[in-house]
Amino acid sequence: MSEICPTCGLPKELCMCEEIAREQQTVRISIDSRRYGKTVTVIDGIDENDIDINDLAKQLKNKCAAGGTAKDGRIELQGDHKKKVKSVLEDMGFRTEVR
Repeated sequence: MSEICPTCGLPKELCMCEEIAREQQTVRISIDSRRYGKTVTVIDGIDENDIDINDLAKQLKNKCAAGGTAKDGRIELQGDHKKKVKSVLEDMGFRTEVR
């Protein structure tokens, strides 16, 4: 017997909680400048309760071929990856806002 999602009550295979959470959130993508002129792409506005931020950071780092981290509810990628991150997040079902 399969596990049941505590949020929606459906079996885990049919659970739509994460897709619904993605559609309801607006993710902000911005560029920050760090020491020595390094640029960092910052992805903010992701609710950690609904979406596994560490898994999402891993997927974005693989797609952008860049290093990065997930901390304080934000994902930081090394370099300027606004366009790539926007297209990847929109393909995943997120609404995005570029600043």
